[in-house]
Amino acid sequence: MSWRMTSEVNIMAGKKSTIKAIVNRNVERHLVKEFLMQNTKRSGFGGLDIKRTPNGTEVTVHAERPGLVIGRKGKIIKELESRLKSEFDLFDPQLKVEEIKSSESTANAQVMAEKIASALERGWYYRRAGASAAENIMTAGARGVIVTLAGKLTGSRNRTQKFIKGHVKYCGETALIHMDKGYSVAVKKLGTIGVTVEIMRANTRLPHEITIFSNEELLIREGNEEAAPETTEEVTE
Repeated sequence: MSWRMTSEVNIMAGKKSTIKAIVNRNVERHLVKEFLMQNTKRSGFGGLDIKRTPNGTEVTVHAERPGLVIGRKGKIIKELESRLKSEFDLFDPQLKVEEIKSSESTANAQVMAEKIASALERGWYYRRAGASAAENIMTAGARGVIVTLAGKLTGSRNRTQKFIKGHVKYCGETALIHMDKGYSVAVKKLGTIGVTVEIMRANTRLPHEITIFSNEELLIREGNEEAAPETTEEVTE
């Protein structure tokens, strides 16, 4: 009995440590993202990827203007790597930059959130900023979009305004997989305004969507499958 109880305690302790490690990694990722957002604000920050390898921690920044992240002779990127190591205790951080093409920037939720926040700080009326951004995102081919502005929009009281277009998902696995999400903050004289952009990516196929083929189409598809060349795998022992 004592052995069984000890085993169960060890299993529970292992689960707790695993959960704690996952939470710590997510918190670390969020803090690193906030840090890079603040220090690469004019570059058109569009998100990041963190990959841990035996040789170090690879941090890939997606930006519209990579030059503003790299700096003259790599000065800015080296400084960011140094701060990531000292302030976040990352193991040998290696910062890379990938350019977001102009044709793809409108479909990037983080980039659009930054642009809306910048427009609000420059004096755009919140309805104009939110509605025009939602329209541009849909024109770029997105299936749906939600732009949420929350804070002191017009007066001293906080309020929330949403601009919704197309087909969107609010929760569940579909929202986690197919909805790209970005967040930024606009600082104005009245106070701050939080900007959240959620985009359902183009060509997203939802679980409830099915395709019904006619008999002729089925025959064509079956014929194509039969005509496909057979592939053989070589197995070396």
